[in-house]
Amino acid sequence: MTVDHLVYATPDLRQTVADLERLLGVRAAVGGRHLGLGTRNHLLALGGRSYLEIVGPDPEQEAPAGPRWFRIDSLAAPALVNWAVAVTGIDAVTASARERGYDPGDPADMSRRTASGDLLSWRLTPPQRAGHDGLVPFLIDWGATRHPAESGLPAVELVSLRGAHPDPGAVRRDLAAVDVRLDLDEASRPGLTAVLSGRYGPVTL
Repeated sequence: MTVDHLVYATPDLRQTVADLERLLGVRAAVGGRHLGLGTRNHLLALGGRSYLEIVGPDPEQEAPAGPRWFRIDSLAAPALVNWAVAVTGIDAVTASARERGYDPGDPADMSRRTASGDLLSWRLTPPQRAGHDGLVPFLIDWGATRHPAESGLPAVELVSLRGAHPDPGAVRRDLAAVDVRLDLDEASRPGLTAVLSGRYGPVTL
């Protein structure tokens, strides 16, 4: 399994995209809208088949019936809140994780249109079920869809990704259930930290 994407959520998408451009020297590409969820995104390639998703409220959609994904409605500032790993055969991977003591939730079908009108379709386990405040990644299976990172996105380098948690051992056990490793530190509060490198040097999210 590989890092598919990091989720950088924000209450103000336009401002956050501008701030990242100022820090990294690269402007994230328009991604698309998540109809019915009240969100839209911009994307930056991170090397290989990995990317950064900057996601926030879509002012052109009505507010969704429930809370927006990725804790967007409760954020006061941008935050790295989740990450995803790419899998093939998501149902079998989910079943295996459950046998090993971790339940990532039932995979669901998702889709969105790109800025050019192409339809992207994928399946994922619910991000809101990601364990230990998002330190355990949700699973995503792109099937036959062309991966977003292969569409010529503006690029920066992912230098490092690590997590912090009061009980790193518990996190490692659940990470192992989905065959994932993550560098972990013991800390009073859980959180993810990524270091990206753009034209102006390293930036920590």
